[in-house]
Amino acid sequence: MESKNKFWKGALVGALLTAFAGLVIVGMSMGIFLIGRTAIGDKGQAAESILAENQEEGLNIKRITNKVQMLQQVIDKYYLFDEDTDRVEDWIYKGMMAGLDDPYSTYYTADEYKRLQEDTKGEYCGIGVMVSQNRNTGIITVVKVFEGTPGEEAGMLPGDILYKVSDTEVTGMDLDLVVKDFIKGEEGTPVTITVLRQETSDYLDLTMNRRQIIVQTVEHEMLDDEIGYIAVSQFDGVTAGQFNDAIDDLEKQGMKKLVIDMRNNPGGVLDAVVSMLDYILPDDLAVENPDLARKEKNKTLIVYMADKNGEGEQYYASDGHEVDIPITVLVNGESASASEVFAGALQAYDKATLVGTKTFGKGIVQTLFPLDKGTAIKMTVAHYYTPIGFDLHGKGLEPEVEIELDEELKTKVRIEHEEDNQLQKALETLK
Repeated sequence: MESKNKFWKGALVGALLTAFAGLVIVGMSMGIFLIGRTAIGDKGQAAESILAENQEEGLNIKRITNKVQMLQQVIDKYYLFDEDTDRVEDWIYKGMMAGLDDPYSTYYTADEYKRLQEDTKGEYCGIGVMVSQNRNTGIITVVKVFEGTPGEEAGMLPGDILYKVSDTEVTGMDLDLVVKDFIKGEEGTPVTITVLRQETSDYLDLTMNRRQIIVQTVEHEMLDDEIGYIAVSQFDGVTAGQFNDAIDDLEKQGMKKLVIDMRNNPGGVLDAVVSMLDYILPDDLAVENPDLARKEKNKTLIVYMADKNGEGEQYYASDGHEVDIPITVLVNGESASASEVFAGALQAYDKATLVGTKTFGKGIVQTLFPLDKGTAIKMTVAHYYTPIGFDLHGKGLEPEVEIELDEELKTKVRIEHEEDNQLQKALETLK
């Protein structure tokens, strides 16, 4: 009981804070921190050569090596139990990345890196919910429950706080670790998750069987008045194709206006959002940005990056396709990273009106650096900017039309269009 009381106090604090460490779809793509691409090949430089360049700068590698050797001698002589040297070595590297004090930079063991690569396929054995973690309290909260999944069938609701998975308290644990090693598992195996339902202050034990779930990241339909509606839950390898197909289908049905729903979208791989924006935007838009020397003068800039030296890639529209109709984009505080790239580019060119609440504000890029023995590090390497040079990191995008979702809707798994006040405002804005 004492443990639960302490947890509830933390939950009260967490309810007042809006700074999140990240959003993860349980078992799905880890979109909020995976914007970027593997960079060893891109930069043409192995980790060993990078190390050689920096041996005389920053950390005193020789002193650290000597100290590690001294610690190992003490361990060898006095440690009571058997030492798992592979685990110790992994945690040396994990500690080094943790010392950067950046929640988006981390070291992956060979097993973790293998699972990370598997996570971008849009298919997994899990429970079908999206969760977020508060950076200050470590509290993990359910953001979205997908319909027809074990999570929904067990009664989990948006707003539920994850207290335990099986017998393990998860508050403050690394979100990846909670998802990969506790919630995900073999198909058909049971998992019990204890949640704190904030509305009633009750602790509920929800038991469900993990199963294979294929996620349709894009859903679309035609609404009244020839208005198309497309909802994008995340950006992974299949999203761009699904999105472009949705556009084509709605155009065949006579779409004259469009609502794109990016609420609760944690982001994902950059190539997907670039492809989707390329499909919407014409190829020859100009924009005022005196701080940027553009590589393609007559092309539509989609997004660009800048590393610690002010250098980075620029992405342009080039497919010859555009969607020239009025557009509104729905966003909220869980619209992050790649979804902010999407909304920010359309906003910069006045191609869409943003409706909802201020977005998350993650405007930094992480890159995967593969290392030896199947390991890797993920590290923040650059800022990304909207075409007009806006750095949204820590700030987010401000909608032109601000409107909060009605309070009674925030814990519903499915919100009908007729009761969705934010969607109705987006439709009203178009009309």
